[in-house]
Amino acid sequence: MKKALCDLTVVENRQLGPRFCMLTFRGTLPAEILPGQFAQVRIDASKPTFLRRPISICDADPAAGTLRLLVRRAGAGTEALCAVREGDVVNMLLPLGRSFSIPENKDARILLAGGGVGVAPMLFYGKQLKALGYSPEFLTGARSEAELLLRDEFEALGPVHVSTDDGSAGHRGLVTLNPALDRRWDLVACCGPKPMMVWVAKKALESGSPCEVSLENMMACGLGACLCCVEKTVRGNVCVCTEGPVFNIDELTWFD
Repeated sequence: MKKALCDLTVVENRQLGPRFCMLTFRGTLPAEILPGQFAQVRIDASKPTFLRRPISICDADPAAGTLRLLVRRAGAGTEALCAVREGDVVNMLLPLGRSFSIPENKDARILLAGGGVGVAPMLFYGKQLKALGYSPEFLTGARSEAELLLRDEFEALGPVHVSTDDGSAGHRGLVTLNPALDRRWDLVACCGPKPMMVWVAKKALESGSPCEVSLENMMACGLGACLCCVEKTVRGNVCVCTEGPVFNIDELTWFD
């Protein structure tokens, strides 16, 4: 798939509480961008931030020239990115990485589970599935109802299974304990903190559900040159940025 360096203009910076922001960009994009892929974003406003930051693509419409990124404040680079203003220009290399798969059967029962900033590719994936005639369901969680990310957008696409630590919405407890994970699905897809993904994958294996996960290993180049995002697989060590970030759990050695 063709990738490109793009100068994109910020058209909206929507703050989602103290830890997250949703950035909307406009500009000329590559003709095809798929759910699960990511962008390497240059951070010009942070002098100590030399390397680009990998950010999962939350939504993209190449024909309309629009792109959305959900960003979590995690350091100087993402702090600077969350501070961009309307009209600022941000340089990105995209799209990078391997995307989620599309089931052959349109009646497939699909569960998309996202935790934290990992909800971003799940929203993009859900939109694509819905546009293709599938009926995905979603699983998401947070400490409280007020901290749930993009809930309205998920509910516009299909049923949403919610967990909150304090019980203010949905099932009380961790998202990994949500009863939706006890059911068998034709495909479970997940992105979020690794402990969450390991647990979701374990539950999928127990229920006989195929499962794909999007790994969030630390990346520097995004092109497979620096080797800092290496993950052990049944094929040996591979770079997550080029061989992933999406993997079928059968490829990983989590449960060996």
